[in-house]
Amino acid sequence: MIKLTHNPTSPFVRKAMLVVIEAGLADRIQLVQADPWNPDDPLAETNPLGKVPALVASDGSLFTGSALVCEYLDSLHDGRKLFPEEPSARWRALQLHGLADGVIEAAVSRIYEQLRRPADKQWEDWIDRQNGKIARTLDLVERMAAAGELADEPSIGELTLASALGYLDFRYPEMAWGAGRPALTAWYEGIKERPCVAQTQPALPQ
Repeated sequence: MIKLTHNPTSPFVRKAMLVVIEAGLADRIQLVQADPWNPDDPLAETNPLGKVPALVASDGSLFTGSALVCEYLDSLHDGRKLFPEEPSARWRALQLHGLADGVIEAAVSRIYEQLRRPADKQWEDWIDRQNGKIARTLDLVERMAAAGELADEPSIGELTLASALGYLDFRYPEMAWGAGRPALTAWYEGIKERPCVAQTQPALPQ
């Protein structure tokens, strides 16, 4: 059985779960709940980096980082590959993956600043910098969506973008990222109906 560390608020974990469901691997995966911010959590015994997601394969091999975890998962099934093999499709998927991953990294960096640092020590310029990264990248992806470059049958790029936009809705609803981005909004409304996306909405632990 493959073990995958899981946290219901992590957009990086959600990426992995999108691949698990999209690739039909759910019955081969054991989810192990983990809290990277809890010093008593045994996560560090699995992943010395103390980060999620981490995957332990059936042979005990450790895979860390969401990109590596997702590509390993994609190697375990015989269906349509989420990391395409044909060069031009692969580069397109990885290009979008990189942009969407950057949005996630900026959004998570901002939430760390706001939730993990005392209010009187929060760096507003840092928060503004992350907001700028997000806005500029979404403007670029809006142009891609308007040009029809976002696929209905998702690659790892589209799945990562879905995770990024869902995380913005979850953590920063006041950002209203869809305002002025009609093509991206329409694409997102469509992919939200896909089972892998609908089943993995982020949520605070009960």
